[in-house]
Amino acid sequence: MEATHSIYPEAERLDLVEDLHGHRVADPYRWLEDADAPATKTWSAAQDALTRAHLDALPGRAGLTATLHDLFSAGSVSAPLWRAGRAFFTRRVPGQEHALLHVREPDGTERVLLDPVEIDPSGLTTLDSWVPDWEGRQLAYWLSRGGDEQSVLHVLDVTTGEEVEQPIDRCRYSSLTWLPGGAEFFFVRMVRPDEVEPGQQPFHRRIWRHRIGTDPDTDELVDGPGLYGTYNYYLVRASRDGRWLVVTGNLGTARRDSVWIAEVGERTPRLTPVLTQDDDVQCTAWVERDGLLYLHTTDGAPRWRLAVTEPTAPGREHWRELVPEDPESVLQAVRRLEPGPAGGGPLLALARARHAVGEVDLVSAADGTPIGTVPLPGTGSITGLTVADQDTPQRAGQLWLGWTDLVTPAQVHRFDLATGRTVLEAVAPGATAVPEVRTEQRTFTSADGTTVRMFVLTPPGPSAARPTLVTGYGGFAISREPTYTPSALAWVAAGGGYALVSLRGGSEEGEQWHLGGNRANKQNVFDDLHAAAEALIAAGDTTADRLAISGGSNGGLLVGAAFTQRPSLYRAVVCSAPLLDMVRYEEFSLGRTWNDEYGTAADPVELGWLLSYSPYHHVEPGTEYPAVLFTVFDSDSRVDPLHARKMCAALQHAT
Repeated sequence: MEATHSIYPEAERLDLVEDLHGHRVADPYRWLEDADAPATKTWSAAQDALTRAHLDALPGRAGLTATLHDLFSAGSVSAPLWRAGRAFFTRRVPGQEHALLHVREPDGTERVLLDPVEIDPSGLTTLDSWVPDWEGRQLAYWLSRGGDEQSVLHVLDVTTGEEVEQPIDRCRYSSLTWLPGGAEFFFVRMVRPDEVEPGQQPFHRRIWRHRIGTDPDTDELVDGPGLYGTYNYYLVRASRDGRWLVVTGNLGTARRDSVWIAEVGERTPRLTPVLTQDDDVQCTAWVERDGLLYLHTTDGAPRWRLAVTEPTAPGREHWRELVPEDPESVLQAVRRLEPGPAGGGPLLALARARHAVGEVDLVSAADGTPIGTVPLPGTGSITGLTVADQDTPQRAGQLWLGWTDLVTPAQVHRFDLATGRTVLEAVAPGATAVPEVRTEQRTFTSADGTTVRMFVLTPPGPSAARPTLVTGYGGFAISREPTYTPSALAWVAAGGGYALVSLRGGSEEGEQWHLGGNRANKQNVFDDLHAAAEALIAAGDTTADRLAISGGSNGGLLVGAAFTQRPSLYRAVVCSAPLLDMVRYEEFSLGRTWNDEYGTAADPVELGWLLSYSPYHHVEPGTEYPAVLFTVFDSDSRVDPLHARKMCAALQHAT
């Protein structure tokens, strides 16, 4: 057993080696997996003290803090969700820790409906989600405390603000859909702890039909073929007329959807399968105002297409393609837009991302014929897309867009079909002057010849080799799009460069882009980041000794693999809430739900994938690694902090 280098807190190094499918796998810091062990607590406290002393001694922190405070004080505002003339939206003003939920009445008056700090003055309670009933009279909302995401469901009367029934627990990652009239809803709830083996509760949910004011223990269970076999997460959606219930099921984070549909009556319906995991496609389905079942899907279309059918004939053989796949953009969302004063038939507004840049097209709802485009403010991202409901006819023909870009805090724009114009309706209430920056989207070539893109921010003026911060995500089909980022703007204001890379593993170029960076292809993600760094160096923007990388969660895995593979390419690393021990990641928190993305150590071939890049297992003693800052969250219910603890100890021993 060896001690850590003397400048670091002592960490016992175990001679622990396991044989896994013929691989000898060392795990010298397994004892740091136990967060409650006295030795772990002592070690962690010493690491915090060491880090705090180092950070506090760095120059320029006060000025940076002031800049960040100003930029973060922009606040936020969301696009409105309409219900019977009422508009529901969130807004956060400078000085507020949380966004407040507001309601705007038909006469234009506004009032606060929910304030998390008023509910809990400690500021530790979070408003996780909310959904009003179709009539806008009641609001279902979810609260959790301390970042644990253990949501509790509440329902209040929108007019009086009074609770209308007792809170319902076990609603983490719950979905809810109201039936017309507001007397009932369908919702998703975890099983009781005593219904499953210890530790299994987060992986088992059920769908219930609930009547307002009744004991949830008397709720009616919704069932159907294969509904509760393997699924971890569900989305429930009822049609506006209350006739149809559509359910989508996911196994962990697998990018495959199962879909069921049922006709709703007095008795709780039994669901009929439309798609199963064997179909191997993604699909968001709902019954629209015209009575048709809409299917937004990757079926035969990695960049997504839109099909429709009668709800009574939901099988794929009956689907009619309404909007085909676009080979250059990803179809992200669909909204039905009634014509209003403009006349003509209803349209569909299609939110797309072209190389991660937002755009909106208009097509005929009848046959998908292109009609035009919605003018947008520039090169940015659509953060929300809403239309008025059928009970707000005075707002027909209008479309609301949440909008942001690399230098613009949250905004809401309104498009009017009658005029063809898009106007600014609301801005982040504390928006401040941002530093002058130069923004561009560049292309470069990765190791296997694939063209990859990145957004680059630099100070104005001539190019120079400056300190540059590079970030990305590259996993779970999550797209990193150009959005307002105060930390990036503060960095550029201080003279640095910033790059956001559209790595494979995300969905910036559709599902094939995702598949090109997961499972056996995970190395492509790291190669993309290496290539981005080399492209910035080749362009004269920076040098290896001035290059930093940053990432969190799966992005923490990204930077962990990057600096262990190419330690001389990077000078500094910020690794937040990371996955780093890829041999044992499935054994903690929600890890087992991610094995469709990474592979499983239980399979000999897939263990080989994981070991090929697992950062913890590639720390080599004697290597000069970059400076690394690990940040973790004790209440993190997704990625266990043990990953960062073990990696930190390994690096301190090695360098």
